Amino acid sequence: MKDSLNFLHFDLDAFFASCEELEHPELKGKPMVVGGRSHRGIITTANYEARKYGLHSAMPIFQAKSLCPHVIIVPTRHHFYSKKSAEVFEILYRFSPRIEKMSVDEGAMDISGIDLEPEVLAERIQERVYRETGLTLSIGISYNKFLAKLASDWNKPSGVMVITKEMMPDFLLPLPVGKVAGVGRKTEKKLQGMGIYLVSDLMEIPADTLVYHFGKQGQIMYDRIRGIDLRKVETDRVRKSLGIERTYEKDLNNREEMKEILKTYCAELEEDLKRHHVVGKTVSLKIKYYDFTAFTRNFTLMEYTRDAEEIYQKIEYLFDGLMIKKPVRLMGVTMNQLRDDDIEQLRFTDLF
Repeated sequence: MKDSLNFLHFDLDAFFASCEELEHPELKGKPMVVGGRSHRGIITTANYEARKYGLHSAMPIFQAKSLCPHVIIVPTRHHFYSKKSAEVFEILYRFSPRIEKMSVDEGAMDISGIDLEPEVLAERIQERVYRETGLTLSIGISYNKFLAKLASDWNKPSGVMVITKEMMPDFLLPLPVGKVAGVGRKTEKKLQGMGIYLVSDLMEIPADTLVYHFGKQGQIMYDRIRGIDLRKVETDRVRKSLGIERTYEKDLNNREEMKEILKTYCAELEEDLKRHHVVGKTVSLKIKYYDFTAFTRNFTLMEYTRDAEEIYQKIEYLFDGLMIKKPVRLMGVTMNQLRDDDIEQLRFTDLF
């Protein structure tokens, strides 16, 4: 059955919340969120019990309390989550060195050289990660990156889903267009305005029509729903920069919420810089509004660094100098002007 099922996507389940439940078992089975405790704070992660009440990431705490008055709010501990993430990735690298880390709790693995049935491999990975860390992850397997990622979200938590070529495109037809890679909220609304709600509706639209209305994104949509995605798992690219950026389920309006999210990104960026054994000198803040207009602001440091607190200090300085005039759909933090961490490399060579 392995055929061309060479892509495995893994996603840790409710990661921050699951880490907290490991240290505080009494929280299990109770609605709990990780995030800022102030009235103006936001949810970073909600456990599955809290999600039953409609709570989700980036939701303001005051709104969460109105939906679930007895919700337990746990403060964010970025370094703890980074440590647990490193433990998980260390286990995953035992199965394959060909891993693309997409975030602190998510990544893709090239499994083309592994002589195991994909589902057996997935179950072994899940068993090993749970046994050694106490955490669970959901896994999607397919013949390209888009479908593997889609599959990983199918049976959460602790699920395994395989999407084969034989299942395409019928498998996608009943799905809402928002499930397609490249379709954000604004694009989804525009498609709906054109009478396109499901993938089956989108399948009827010619490629040139989609490109006319959506540009390059239109071609991506056309290809994805036909199971076409030529991207590879990227592992050892020569990097000029490393960054974290994400698009949100709901546009952001509150400055304090945005700063909490940026602080999370800086902690995550520190771990990525460590993993690649590099430091950087210029930090960049990226903001994209709901209408897709975007801009960046940069700050060049006196010395090379990868320290999260130092990065956030400069990002906060850049952010505080901005007039945010519209709802924000995406934010990002990037470290540029990378170089090898000479001190770390020296310590490494001293071992031999």
